[in-house]
Amino acid sequence: MTWLLSRFRAGDLVEVRSKEEILATLDERGCVDGMPFMPEMLPFCGRLFCVSAVAHKTCDTITGTWVTRRLRATVHLAGVRCDGSAHGGCQADCNLFWNDVWLRPVAAGNRTPAAPRNAASVRCSETDLRTRTRQPESANDPEPRYSCQTTRLLEATEPLPWWEPRQYLFDMATGNRSPGRVLRVLLLATLRWFQPRMPLGYRLFKAFHDRMHLWLSGRPSPSLDGKIARGSPTPTGRLDLKPGEYVRIKSKAEIEQTLDEAGNNRGLSFDREEMAPYCGRVCKVRSSVSKIIDEATGKMRHMKQPCIILEDVTCKSEYASCRLNCPRAIFSYWREIWLERVSPPILAESQSKCGNTMAASVALNGARLPLPQIPGDAASGSNHPAFAQRS
Repeated sequence: MTWLLSRFRAGDLVEVRSKEEILATLDERGCVDGMPFMPEMLPFCGRLFCVSAVAHKTCDTITGTWVTRRLRATVHLAGVRCDGSAHGGCQADCNLFWNDVWLRPVAAGNRTPAAPRNAASVRCSETDLRTRTRQPESANDPEPRYSCQTTRLLEATEPLPWWEPRQYLFDMATGNRSPGRVLRVLLLATLRWFQPRMPLGYRLFKAFHDRMHLWLSGRPSPSLDGKIARGSPTPTGRLDLKPGEYVRIKSKAEIEQTLDEAGNNRGLSFDREEMAPYCGRVCKVRSSVSKIIDEATGKMRHMKQPCIILEDVTCKSEYASCRLNCPRAIFSYWREIWLERVSPPILAESQSKCGNTMAASVALNGARLPLPQIPGDAASGSNHPAFAQRS
């Protein structure tokens, strides 16, 4: 597969084409370049959105390796996520992939309509789209299996080695990341690679790494160690949080008391690198997740206790060496025992701590259009409940 960049850049204003135009681009499987267009995407047709990131690469959430894979001519749109309505009510809240052919650029005063299509040439109807959300049933396994963008991600992507230099140039050229951000992430990743391989002077080198991290990022190097012995039960806690409530993410010291030595709490891992930087912040509850589709099998996974998704709290991919600067922005999953409920007034004191999603804007006909900005890159594999043993 040729690595073809999207013609759009982060911050561009685009219009999602009409349903009829998009259906005319799909093959008999409902795909373009292996990426399916899903029924959940239909309500966005004809609407304007900003490109939040060019999806020239993404992470593998199917095999459990979480390595990087490359895509062709694909973007993510700001604030546009899957609601799972056509996939059994899946609550994963995934960031949707949009192929360039499903979008049209919106230039000032110029919105050129697409050329008319021959209805006889359409190979996939809306009914076909809805039918293909289910995989063929097996006589030996009556449990329904779903098909979506994440379960079919391997078909639409190719492996991307972490040492491929073009991806880091594309991180900057697409507008996804600033040159300073890319260089900082690469420098710190290099220091982390050398740290455990130092034959002498490990403590001195670690002190140098930690000082460099603090100087470059403005925060301490993330680290977190579980205090409960492997095999011992980990504690549980329920807050019955509802969307719209506010919580404070507990300190690292408090969360360490809930984790075993592998960093797990009842099978769900706390990503010490991508989640630890959020400790102590006040955030708004986005949703409570009790079921998601397992990307590897397509089956619905039900949780004994819900996980919590917080607004704007996504993986930044600053530390995972195999997927640095991934733009997918998968939400992290939080146990309620890692959170504590707070009253809304505390938000005024902590607004700047939880991600400013209105930091950027684009000009349109002399007006300023707010652009939600991803506060980082895609989520940690070990924290994804699809790969966690729930107990």
